[in-house]
Formats: sequence, structure tokens, C-alpha cells
Amino acid sequence: MQYSLLGNSGLVVSRIALGCMSFGSRQWRPWILEEDEAMPFFRRAVELGINFFDTADVYSLGVSEEITGKAVREYANRDEAVVATKVRMRMGTGPNRGGLSAKHIVQSCEASLKRLGLERIDLYQIHRADATTPVEETLAALDRLVRDGKVLYVGASSMFAWELMKMLSVSEQGGWARFISMQNHYNLVYREEEREMMPLCVDQGIGAIPWSPLARGMLTGKRSRGGQGGAGGGSAGVGEDAPAARDETDTLTDELYDHDSDWDVVDATLRVARRRGVEPVQVALAWLLSRPAVVAPVVGFTKVGQMDAAAASVDLVLSDEECAELEAPYRPHDVRGWLGGAVRLPGISS
Repeated sequence: MQYSLLGNSGLVVSRIALGCMSFGSRQWRPWILEEDEAMPFFRRAVELGINFFDTADVYSLGVSEEITGKAVREYANRDEAVVATKVRMRMGTGPNRGGLSAKHIVQSCEASLKRLGLERIDLYQIHRADATTPVEETLAALDRLVRDGKVLYVGASSMFAWELMKMLSVSEQGGWARFISMQNHYNLVYREEEREMMPLCVDQGIGAIPWSPLARGMLTGKRSRGGQGGAGGGSAGVGEDAPAARDETDTLTDELYDHDSDWDVVDATLRVARRRGVEPVQVALAWLLSRPAVVAPVVGFTKVGQMDAAAASVDLVLSDEECAELEAPYRPHDVRGWLGGAVRLPGISS
């Protein structure tokens, strides 16, 4: 495993992060892996040198955090493990059970710490933007958690680049903790982040930790044009072996990736992989790891054996010609995967 600093900070993380959305309770989603099924993934991750574990309070409504915390305590060296979770999504039906108000942030952090069974959260991320709460309130609440020692670093996730830049500016003006990471939607099939967000991350020293780095299984080569499925957990997904229940209940893949040209990108990935004699997973992740500002894709798994190919991607170096071949079939997309909490102008669709 290779390691890198996360953004303009001293925090060292493995270049592959284990996404933990798949681990939790089937009462939340029928395709979730429960505790006894999840533990081998954490054990193998530690064996492979992965020290970066990403979850969220909303995943299985807290059960993912419980499993992640237990696994870290059991298998990892806490002094080396980097545990990341998120806040914003609704955790109940009450009016203060979601969003980025000071009340919800502080209460959610306390609840996450209890579920994780840890004294601190290494990376606390806002789970999308919240157009209803002043950014000053959100950033001051996050800074309070840092000053109290409950959180060490703060990060953001998918939003407009101008929103992130505003938050960075406001945090600087207030002398508050500054975001060190951006968990955004970025992969070979969806590259709209290259227009503004990725250049901003480079300029501002923000480490990118993309979700869905394998386009929900498309870039594994285990799905065909027009086929259903894909798989995975966490914020990404590797392989073809997700339970059938996910194919029946999870329509997000088709919402995110519905261009014919998406499959041309997949075909290019398969060609490069065949010539190299490696798994398509390795090619897709190696390309992403070579992009400026990208530190650690957040990869989810449904089978323990899939983890080895993902870990091997950190040592695969693609040539300029191979990168050009992978990138050539791409066609522009509408913005996908995150506009739910952002400010939008009337009459302008996503």
C-alpha cells in the first residue's frame, strides 16, 4: 500500500479508502452486509495496509458506524487508523434531525462518537451542502467540535465549486477549522468535476477522495451494455455479485450513467486492462489515482477477494498514451449525483 497526505494537512491516509456504506442492517437496504459478513472486509483491509475507513451516520441509520467502530477497535491500530464519517442527512422525522445547523451537527457528532465507540472522529465531513443554514453557523459548529477535541479534521462532499470556495473563505475570515478534503463524484465515466471542482482542489490544497470511483460497478467489466446490477458498497462498488435485491431496489446506477458513450469508456478500460494483463478495476483506479488532487478513492466491496485488485491499483502506472485512450470516448454529462442540497436558480435544471 502507498500513503499520501490528505490535502494541505499532515494527515496520512492509504491511497485506497474502504467505503462502509454496504455494512450495516438489511432493514435499511436489502443488499446490506450485516456485522458477521462485514468483519472479514475490515480484517483484509488492514492486512492490505488500508488505514482509511469512510462511513456516515445515515448509512443503515447508524449501524454502519457501529460496525466500523467495532472493526477498527478489533483489527486496526487506532493510532494509525483514520476514521471518517459524515453529517447532514436526515436521521429521523423531527424538524432538527437533518441539515447542517449547529444543533444537528453537535448532536450528530455526539451520537456518532457513541456508535463508533471512539473518543474522536478523525475526519468529519458535511454530507452535501445545506442551502437552508448559514455557512457561518455550520463552520462555527464544526470548529467548536475541533476545538473540543471531538473532531480532528473537517471535510466536505459533493457541491458546486463556488459553494466550497465560499466556505473556505468564510472559515478563513472566522479563523475556523478549514476543510482538508472533498468527497466528490468522479470517475472515468463521469468527469464533470474536472471543469471547476478539481482545479479548485488543486489550487486550495484540498485532497479529493472520490465516491463511486468505479461508476457503481460499470468499470469492473462485470456488466454489459443495457445490463442491470453492478455492485458494491461503501461509496463506490466493485464487482458483479451484489444481491439481486439491490438490482431490484437501487435505480441510482441508471440515473447516474445513462449515456451510450459511457459504455465506450468501459470498452476502452477493458482494452487497456487486457493489454496490461490486469483487472479493469486496477486500470480505472490507477487512472483516478493519477489525477491531480486525488488522494484516495473511496471503494466499496461485496466480496473480500475484490479488495486485492483495488489495492494493487496503487502500483499500476499508466502511460500518457493509455490515459489518452481511456479519456477519448468521454462525452459531457449533466451534473449528476448531488444537487439535492445545493442552491439552484429557478428555471435551471440539473
